[in-house]
Amino acid sequence: MIGTIVNTATVIVGSLIGMFFSKGIKNEYHTAFFQVIGLVTVAIGVGMVYAIEHLVIVIISLVIGTLLGTWWDIENQIERFSNYLKKRLKIGNERFSEGLITTVLLFCVGSMTILGTIQEGMGISSDLLITKAILDGFSSIILASVFGISVLFSAIPLFLIQGGLTLLAMQLGAFISDEMVAALTAVGGVMLIGLGFSILEIKKIPIANMLPALLVVILLVWLYRHSGIAL
Repeated sequence: MIGTIVNTATVIVGSLIGMFFSKGIKNEYHTAFFQVIGLVTVAIGVGMVYAIEHLVIVIISLVIGTLLGTWWDIENQIERFSNYLKKRLKIGNERFSEGLITTVLLFCVGSMTILGTIQEGMGISSDLLITKAILDGFSSIILASVFGISVLFSAIPLFLIQGGLTLLAMQLGAFISDEMVAALTAVGGVMLIGLGFSILEIKKIPIANMLPALLVVILLVWLYRHSGIAL
């Protein structure tokens, strides 16, 4: 799990640096940072869904996953937990919940996360996660200058999610096919596009409610592979 440990450490260090420098940044610059982050998030998402395969599976996964997430009320559950942390730790940041959800999704939903944890879990290499760690470290500096301490807290779910995926890949690495990785990447890309729209305040979308789609798409791809149905 060396890749995940390094990734968590770079996010912590980057967050502390960003929080330190944010104190002297004026509000208009914060707005500019938000716009850049939103546009880059959309661009990353578009890149992940480019040349999408098995479009029907991806759409069905997003629909079913979003319905499940809405039923389980994931977005509001995370919001309530974030507000609980704010009160317990006396955090005055008004955008703490938004920052926590945004940064966790940016750090954990992406092709580098999926491929990196599979490679490390199967004992192939940690290089991809180390590369991701460097990128996340620089990103966390900018994000922390905008969202504040919530980016620092995102290191905890990052470690748990990415570490959990690595351990899962150690057990089920042979089960995970290239088709599953491609479908997961496409679903994650759609989620990041929606997240970018939320950051840009074009449309507030409860992206966290879509998280179950990441599990649903794996199941549907597996069923597709064993059914022989052409989609």
